[in-house]
Amino acid sequence: MSKYVVFGGLRSRAMRVIWMLEELEQDFELVAASPRSDEVRALNPTGKVPVLVVDGDPIPDSVAIMTYLADTHGALTTTPGTLARAHQDAFVQAVNDEIDAILWAAARHSFILPEEHRVPAVKDSLRWEFARNQDAIAARMAPGGPFVAGEAMSLADILLSHCVGWAKNAKFEVTNERLLTHDAMMKARPAFKAAVARGA
Repeated sequence: MSKYVVFGGLRSRAMRVIWMLEELEQDFELVAASPRSDEVRALNPTGKVPVLVVDGDPIPDSVAIMTYLADTHGALTTTPGTLARAHQDAFVQAVNDEIDAILWAAARHSFILPEEHRVPAVKDSLRWEFARNQDAIAARMAPGGPFVAGEAMSLADILLSHCVGWAKNAKFEVTNERLLTHDAMMKARPAFKAAVARGA
């Protein structure tokens, strides 16, 4: 039996965790459970995916899971308590605030909230904000690249690339060349292709 069990499908934030586990070359079981299903609510009261179950202990939230995995396996991260880690965490929080939150708001007003509580017009404002924020995020990346922090890949790269892909699927135009180049590089990785193959 796998030490790790991931609940959630590839068309959700669970993809970040699946991709990370493939990068770390860890064995895991994938349970394609739907958000807000009884199966997921039994592990996470909010009903959100992903949930990573580690030896019977459920951990919710994709970034918390990725940070746990990186620290546990000593890879795709920097050392806790260092300035490098503070910068990594700051970038991750910026992506969550400036990109992920906008895409999540758009999803909520597209198909997640009850229809009577959706405000489709808000998406015009969200697209404007996304267009502005993508340049700010790119400006925080190491100019020499190729990864977010320079020569070493981290969980921040997986998070950013997943958000760029999410934006494209949601018809949010990604125009920043730095983000597009980074995304193409990340999506060419064998671990990403292995993660995608999990849904085949």
